[in-house]
Amino acid sequence: MAATDATTRPGPPAAAAPAGAGRNLALATIGFTVNFWAWALLGPLGPGVKERLGLSFAAQSLLVAVPVVVGSLGRIPVGALTDRYGARIMFPLVSLVTIIPVLTLTAVSSYGALIVTGFFLGIGGTAFAVGVPLVSGWYPPARKGFAIGVFGVGMGGTAVANFSTVRLADAYGKNTPFLLVAALLAVYAVVAFLLLRDAPGRQRPAGSAWSRTLDVSRLTITWQLCFLYAIGFGGFVAFSVYLPAYLRTAYGLTPDDAALRTAGFVVLAVIARPTGGWLSDRLHPVPVLVWCFAGTAVFAVAQAFQPALVPGATICFLGMAALLGAASGAVFALVGKVAPADKVGTVTGVVGAAGGLGGFVPPLIMGWVYGVEHSYAIGLMLLSDMALAAAVFTAVKMSGLATRRTA
Repeated sequence: MAATDATTRPGPPAAAAPAGAGRNLALATIGFTVNFWAWALLGPLGPGVKERLGLSFAAQSLLVAVPVVVGSLGRIPVGALTDRYGARIMFPLVSLVTIIPVLTLTAVSSYGALIVTGFFLGIGGTAFAVGVPLVSGWYPPARKGFAIGVFGVGMGGTAVANFSTVRLADAYGKNTPFLLVAALLAVYAVVAFLLLRDAPGRQRPAGSAWSRTLDVSRLTITWQLCFLYAIGFGGFVAFSVYLPAYLRTAYGLTPDDAALRTAGFVVLAVIARPTGGWLSDRLHPVPVLVWCFAGTAVFAVAQAFQPALVPGATICFLGMAALLGAASGAVFALVGKVAPADKVGTVTGVVGAAGGLGGFVPPLIMGWVYGVEHSYAIGLMLLSDMALAAAVFTAVKMSGLATRRTA
């Protein structure tokens, strides 16, 4: 725990954010949104692909989960590279590379080709590990939670994907959403290279990306944050990619209706994320996390009984959206407080990977359980158990952090 203590010493009084902080926060948020839009393109298309190719529920779940796991694991090297080269280089680079699988979606149709394309589509999900260290460097400790929460609004790119993908494909042709996203990624890459700036005083750390990853893996707080983010953000990701299939199967909704309701779930989670950061700046992230995880457990248990869509299931899912979104914001408010300043990108990469992996497993479990038992109740009860465990862990094991002033 010595390493953890070293990152939580009292710091200097909070200062105002330097000039340019707002512009860079806005640019980072836009980049996060566009890359997450690309990352989530397969989610709303999954049910249609399942019907067209005659896939099982498990095969459909794997298709939409592959970009999630790649985007998650990819955050580890991308976060370390951001510490070394800065967001001005990494944001355009990630955006340009993501264009390739997005355009590939216009030419592939077989299940195997979609799996491979989804693998590379996951690169868009690594943009998260670029933006957090950028924003953290521009803002003082007392405002980091809210600023990182605002950046987290970019996860609303998944909502844009759910709102627009099926509609654009139906109205203007099946390739339209892919061509549009590719064009936006190209424009953003140019704008980011021209206007984005790393925080004043940013120092290029010594050592390789691998050695810095090993360094942060020795910090106890890194693994504590990984567990919490795997539940908070992982729960959000799991629902954002699997909810269309769940709503169609459990409640008989049309593909468009299911996608729109999923987008509503995502939008509420997006709005709640800066709220979680704002509350963390004022109360501290630890109590915010306890209440968010406890509430998520209650709503998951209620949904396990599959209440009527209106109002029961709607209340449950929107309640979980708000709480999981706020929890995601609170976790990274805690990262901004306890991570060493020159390792924020690396810590973000590791923790972000845990969050994405937390979103990879539940869709596979839900699809497998439904295929065997024709019920989603077991999967939802497992979510409740994990959320309750996170609440208890935070209250018992991390309560000491709430009593310290963190820099």
